Amino acid sequence: MAAAAVRYLRSAGAPTSAPGQPHPVAPLPRPALRAVGADERSPVAPDAFRHVLGHFASGVTVVTAPGGDGEPPAGFACQSFASLSLEPPLVVFMVARTSITWPRIARAGVFCVNVLGAHQEDVCRAFAVSGSRTADKFAGVRHTPSQVTGSPRLTGAPAWIDCTVRAVHTGGDHLIVVGGVEALGADDTSSEAHPLLFHRGAFGTFSG
Repeated sequence: MAAAAVRYLRSAGAPTSAPGQPHPVAPLPRPALRAVGADERSPVAPDAFRHVLGHFASGVTVVTAPGGDGEPPAGFACQSFASLSLEPPLVVFMVARTSITWPRIARAGVFCVNVLGAHQEDVCRAFAVSGSRTADKFAGVRHTPSQVTGSPRLTGAPAWIDCTVRAVHTGGDHLIVVGGVEALGADDTSSEAHPLLFHRGAFGTFSG
């Protein structure tokens, strides 16, 4: 699926660098990947993996992309997001290979990461819905087009990062999506700028 997404982006002419700029980093050789065979045991039980990794508190984002060919915009709730590089500015997010939203983001070739605030738990839950191609996740959610890619920028999100898709790599049952940052912004003065956090299966807020 990752290879297909990259082929699609190339054939569709999706931008791989900022306008007028050459690709800043030469791609490295891909490491050999090996799946666990049907006759092998995973070294770690999935429940134990989920329990232990749940102790790592993370922020919560919603990754959005504009719709195409009459489709509504796409979006999904994402905890697996991080900054990747300062020069050039790159970010990364991970998405399940079974996601029905990811192919729509891949077709768009662009996305906006909306960092959710403590007051946006309901927004996160709306975008965490999976398994339905017809669910309107944007119902009742105010948004405006981001300034470069036109991806939905959610109203009230304390920060946003507008990106183009630079690369897609496989990572087990997930895909690793690298985005080149085209624009970004934050509202540091808002009283609602505190982040929404997720820890051990529950939402929380920052205090300090």
